[in-house]
Amino acid sequence: MQTKLTLKIEEDVIQQAKTYAARQNRSLSALVENYLKSLTVKESDAQSEEIKISPFVQQMTAGIDLPADLDTKDAYTRFIREKYQ
Repeated sequence: MQTKLTLKIEEDVIQQAKTYAARQNRSLSALVENYLKSLTVKESDAQSEEIKISPFVQQMTAGIDLPADLDTKDAYTRFIREKYQ
């Protein structure tokens, strides 16, 4: 459920944030929401040593499962060899 939130922020900060959001093709609300999520995740998982990925980056995943032992340099070399044969 989404709820409206009113914030008091300096006007120049708002303008810079809007410009940044536009360059990222995101809404200002989405940027603020993802930032707040990242803060709360960090705080709740402070005891965990595992690397956390931001919600925004998680949304960008390709949905492809790669093997943990994948040698990316070898895979790229094979790709280039096949491409230019």
